Amino acid sequence: MGLFRRVLGGISCREYEAAAEAVPEAFGLARSSVSRRFIRASAQELRRLQERRLDDAEWAALILDGKAFAGDALVVALGVTATGEKRILGLVQTASENKRVIAAFLRALGERGFPLDQRLLVVLDGSKGVHAAVRAVLGDVPIQRCQWHKRENVVSYLPKHEQPAWRRKLQAAYAHPTYGDAKRALERLHRELRLRNESAADSLAEGLDETLTLHRLNVFPELGVSFKTTNLIESVMSRLEARTRRVTHWRTSDQKMRWCAAALGVMERQFRRVKHYRQLPLLKLALQNKLVLTNSAA
Repeated sequence: MGLFRRVLGGISCREYEAAAEAVPEAFGLARSSVSRRFIRASAQELRRLQERRLDDAEWAALILDGKAFAGDALVVALGVTATGEKRILGLVQTASENKRVIAAFLRALGERGFPLDQRLLVVLDGSKGVHAAVRAVLGDVPIQRCQWHKRENVVSYLPKHEQPAWRRKLQAAYAHPTYGDAKRALERLHRELRLRNESAADSLAEGLDETLTLHRLNVFPELGVSFKTTNLIESVMSRLEARTRRVTHWRTSDQKMRWCAAALGVMERQFRRVKHYRQLPLLKLALQNKLVLTNSAA
């Protein structure tokens, strides 16, 4: 395990022999020996990640995100338990975030015990393929669209000198604690954008209510910091990239998946619970009472 962490932490197989020789207590290992040991260890980590049961916990949220990785798209699923623990549920390598691949991935999670028939909060970045797959497999589940992605999509249509001001306006609108106030603030900005830039206005209107799902559940003040964006998984993806950036030549799909699984496994052991996890019973109650996708709070 020490060698495994060192390779992931930045000492390449080529460099490990020299590093080991520099430490008197260490005994030398040839590069080929390091490579074989890392392959075995990373293959075991991939198998553990892709096969472990998921019915040993009560789940509160599912976060999905895709990232370009070594010429492909890598989609990772992160689960949050009812007590706030974060776990990597699985990963899938695909050419793009398309509905068919992601739907099959979600069904595979269900076969391992993830409750696809349970009312969960699903947090997405706005990818149409991932969104369609979630609807196809999980049905009318409450989806929280990432407010950060929505804001950045909107301002991307505007001149650069106007973008900071519009970021502040959108962030202030989303910061309202109730659904009614947040929706009215965003509608005012939508009308303003209509006069300024039609494309930006259309971007804001698209899927707007799904960016306010936590507001509609009446849990935004308590849980917005953790679930209003895809930051929980974006940080994982960022750390994954940092741990694998030293690999300059990806030879096979197996190599990509093993490295990703190995890095994710090491990161998962360091995860902390989500912020404000003690408020998660409020989310469970809201979902049980079916307060989703209604405007009654307005």
